[in-house]
Amino acid sequence: MSNKGLVVITGASSGIGEAAARSFSQAGHPLLLLARRLERLEALKLPNTICEKVDVTDRDQIKSAVEKAEKQYGPVDCLVNNAGVMLLGQCDTQDPKEWEQMVQVNIMGVLNGIHVVLAGMKTRRHGTIINVSSVAGRKTFPNHAVYCGTKFSVHAFTEQIREEAASYDVRFINIAPGVVETELLSHTTSTKIVDDYKQWKKEMSQPLESEDVANSIMFAYQQPQRVCIREIVLCPTRQDK
Repeated sequence: MSNKGLVVITGASSGIGEAAARSFSQAGHPLLLLARRLERLEALKLPNTICEKVDVTDRDQIKSAVEKAEKQYGPVDCLVNNAGVMLLGQCDTQDPKEWEQMVQVNIMGVLNGIHVVLAGMKTRRHGTIINVSSVAGRKTFPNHAVYCGTKFSVHAFTEQIREEAASYDVRFINIAPGVVETELLSHTTSTKIVDDYKQWKKEMSQPLESEDVANSIMFAYQQPQRVCIREIVLCPTRQDK
């Protein structure tokens, strides 16, 4: 069994979550990988890893998976809240069900993970929670109104919970990437918005890769526990917004 702490990663079946899973595994950590696409998790074939099909909007599913992993690998040392959905649109035409989905996944999904692991971390006086947000949690973008709202929320509650957990030596870290080459855009249903976004990305020449964000996650996590890097904002050099 590894002497490294257990790391839980949500949305680990692709993109940033997958890259983070590979990085933590290479560093010797046992993993609990959570996503809706179980087959994608299992295809990673990472050692000392439990893969569970979990919807982050269901807190009981997260709790059950965490309890299973902790029985095998010990307490959670790090939670990477990465699962998210980006459904771009304008508020007079977008289906409100898409807003509800973003609120449930991007806000409640993150809070659910925190709720499951934070009490134990405070009791042990050790742990790290990393919330993968977005630069859209710091500034607004066209067609991003509700998405930005969910990410602004993540920034707000991450900072407040960090203040509440600081005296227990638990770290809260917010990672806020700009445009990343992931599957996230594929969730948007408006063809025009997708095409415009792709053109913007093309003009950028080199969007971030998932590995760039995973490197930032690892950098923040691997600092001594006395060091809390509260936030990392990273964007493609040519992203001017």
